[in-house]
Amino acid sequence: HERPHGLASVAFHLRHISGSLDRLLTYAEGNSLHPAQLKALAAEMSPDGSKEEILAESELGVRDAERRIRAIDLTSWPEPREVGRKKLPTTVAGLLIHCADYTQSHVGQAITTAKVLLALREKPSA
Repeated sequence: HERPHGLASVAFHLRHISGSLDRLLTYAEGNSLHPAQLKALAAEMSPDGSKEEILAESELGVRDAERRIRAIDLTSWPEPREVGRKKLPTTVAGLLIHCADYTQSHVGQAITTAKVLLALREKPSA
């Protein structure tokens, strides 16, 4: 949960990856978000949860996303979808590409934050 130099925490990135995948795949499946997903979105910045709990939650979320992605029919990729309250237009393929791009971005940010934390811990005190 540490936030070195004001960076988002590793815990946030792990939660956000799982939550974003869940939300994007909900849209790809042609559904709207339900209240529990909106509640989870609001809790992504929460400083609650142990390292083990957050890692388990993240692993479960990624495994569920993989299962859902594998269940998407390849012929549905060009089908139109809408995202969010504004009903922004996209396609199933666009949402799947966004899943990959957004996940990779947050993985990189989590790694960078972890490296900053390690560097700060290794830095000898003056």
